[in-house]
Amino acid sequence: MVGRTVAREPPMTDAVRNLYADFIRTFGNILFAVSLFVVWGILTLIGVIVDQGKAPSAYYAAYAAPVARAILRLDFNNVYHSWWYVGIIALILTSLAVCTFKRVIPARLPALRPVKIDAIPLHATIEVAAPIERVRESVERFFAQRGFLVRNRDFGGVEWSFADKQNWARRGVLVAHLGFVIIAAGTTLYWAFGFSGVTAILTGQTVTIPRSGATIHLDRFRYRIDPIATKTGIVYQPIDYVSHVTASGKDGVAHPYVIRVNHPINIDGTNYYQSSYGFAVRFTLLHNGRVASLSQPLYAGDTLKIPGTSRSIEFLRFVPTMDPQTKMPSPDPRIGNPAVALSLVQNGTNEGAALVLMHRTVDVGDGWSVRPERYLMFTGIQYRYDPGVGLVGIGAFILLVGLIISFYFLPARFYVRVDPHGEGATVGLAATTVKGYDIFAEEFGSLVERLRTSLQSGG
Repeated sequence: MVGRTVAREPPMTDAVRNLYADFIRTFGNILFAVSLFVVWGILTLIGVIVDQGKAPSAYYAAYAAPVARAILRLDFNNVYHSWWYVGIIALILTSLAVCTFKRVIPARLPALRPVKIDAIPLHATIEVAAPIERVRESVERFFAQRGFLVRNRDFGGVEWSFADKQNWARRGVLVAHLGFVIIAAGTTLYWAFGFSGVTAILTGQTVTIPRSGATIHLDRFRYRIDPIATKTGIVYQPIDYVSHVTASGKDGVAHPYVIRVNHPINIDGTNYYQSSYGFAVRFTLLHNGRVASLSQPLYAGDTLKIPGTSRSIEFLRFVPTMDPQTKMPSPDPRIGNPAVALSLVQNGTNEGAALVLMHRTVDVGDGWSVRPERYLMFTGIQYRYDPGVGLVGIGAFILLVGLIISFYFLPARFYVRVDPHGEGATVGLAATTVKGYDIFAEEFGSLVERLRTSLQSGG
């Protein structure tokens, strides 16, 4: 007697099968997918609230030390390039893939197979005193004339007819999923190759933009502010502010450009936006009445160190117009009687503040004095290179189309079985939709009555 070898499954088969089942159950869960979208939304909101790409000192200056440390340790200062953000997008895409192939496609694109008609809430039976073949032809003709896609299948010698209304609309959710995948692809392109930032350029200054290599020279800055009378008083409304620049890209050829609000310029695929403007001030440092040095242009928040002392002068802000009567800053932002707000700092302690008119000297002790010599306008330019913006736009459009298809169209399927009954036939009908039964109940009843009338009249 020859023994037989019985093949046995590897011992890990059950473990792998269980792990796969757990994976499908988790990533195919709608609540899990929604939770991922919530986390993604929160991370995106953090990226909007927290300025991106700044030096660590900027976060310590803007936030309390524990918050600044948390921002830096969690990469919230570069959130769109962090593993948090990329990881959550990867999880969302995985969840979408599982939901699409394990839940959406089976539910939205069901196979043509027999059903138990009486078990479906929307069902009806019509008895017809006519030959069964003629009844089948009449049923097919009835649905075809009303725009239904009719397909016949034979299952074990029993013929079934499947009539689909707006069957194409079943793919609306798949279209929406495709839109999100394209959006995610565009976001990934920005994460991999894009960049953004902000720079300030003084009049007459040339800066080189990191990553893009473009050089921008600010020829002049022009702004217009008009006073507007309101019920509460005069309001000074910025009408326009424009940067006239000379810029060059990778080809090194300089071209004149005009940057204004909502009208960016594009150099080598990078957009440059007019985002803000302000004033920087040069100070003259004097010792015993003699000029010791002329400072570099200081921006609001910068400090000027007094040599040989523990004191420094902090430039708080530029005041375009001082009211000559009150000696206080005027609400008029136009240049009239300019001054600067300064603070004296000794060993890290604020010793007092003062408003100093331009070209006036203020004593800071030990024979030292400071004089605001000249103000310079600067323009704030925001730049952004996003190679995925086109994909994001296309994806958003496809996502919108998918949602419109899903919400505003109602795919429905009729299951029809015609059986012989005495000298006539019995027509059994049932209907399902992708949005439940109640929403289609009225139309189902109307179609059944019209079909009944048509069959009984010999149509």
